[in-house]
Amino acid sequence: MRASLIQIAVDEDESVETRRLRVASLVREQAGADLVVLPELWTTGAFAFEEFAGQAEPLEGPTHEVMAKAASDAGVWLHAGSIPERTPDGTLYNTSLLFSPSGERAASYRKIHRFGFDKGEAVLMGRGEDLVTVRLPETTLGVATCYDLRFPELFRGLVDAGAETLVIPAGWPERRREHWTLLARARAVENQAFVLACGTAGTHARVPQAGHSIVVDPWGQVLAEAGAAEEVLTVEFDPGKVAVTREQFPALKDRVL
Repeated sequence: MRASLIQIAVDEDESVETRRLRVASLVREQAGADLVVLPELWTTGAFAFEEFAGQAEPLEGPTHEVMAKAASDAGVWLHAGSIPERTPDGTLYNTSLLFSPSGERAASYRKIHRFGFDKGEAVLMGRGEDLVTVRLPETTLGVATCYDLRFPELFRGLVDAGAETLVIPAGWPERRREHWTLLARARAVENQAFVLACGTAGTHARVPQAGHSIVVDPWGQVLAEAGAAEEVLTVEFDPGKVAVTREQFPALKDRVL
């Protein structure tokens, strides 16, 4: 299976409309991949809290439209990162969008753990409630977003729902980059699953981003890791390694809690 993680730089001088079209072009360039992954809140920037309300869009808004077309044009499964979603009642959510190679929306996920410690996202956005998995021909994806990475019980729930590959878009800050790579490897090892974690690059809302998108196998081995700048991280991996790992070292069968 071939996956491409597009580590987007969120430039405050680039309009959302321009970035949306530029990212769609990058997705189309990944034709031949099985799965393409974008970061969290790449339209606005994950720390641009003051922009959330003004840039929020309906679930089937302009980002949905452009990304669905890009997925169809490239013929790829596309995790289109997340957007600030506004529901008809005015509630905002940090919502991920996933599209099939035909351009149909296969799933959406509203982020469950909101970051901010009683400010920022934690008070501006509603909390999601549902775990989301998506079956691809090669593997079952379990979907989480950024701050979710710190809560292992969410990933246990995804594994119980059949997840074999954990996909985590993020806008992770540089000052906690060591946590990013450590937690990505931990989630892979403890769940005996592949982890595809895609972050943003550059600086937005005065917060330097970690970059360093990473792909980890079920034994915790780093298969590929990006640098700090915008880039496309492409890796080939064998989804069958999950079943082999879980059979050879059946730790999940010994769970008590």
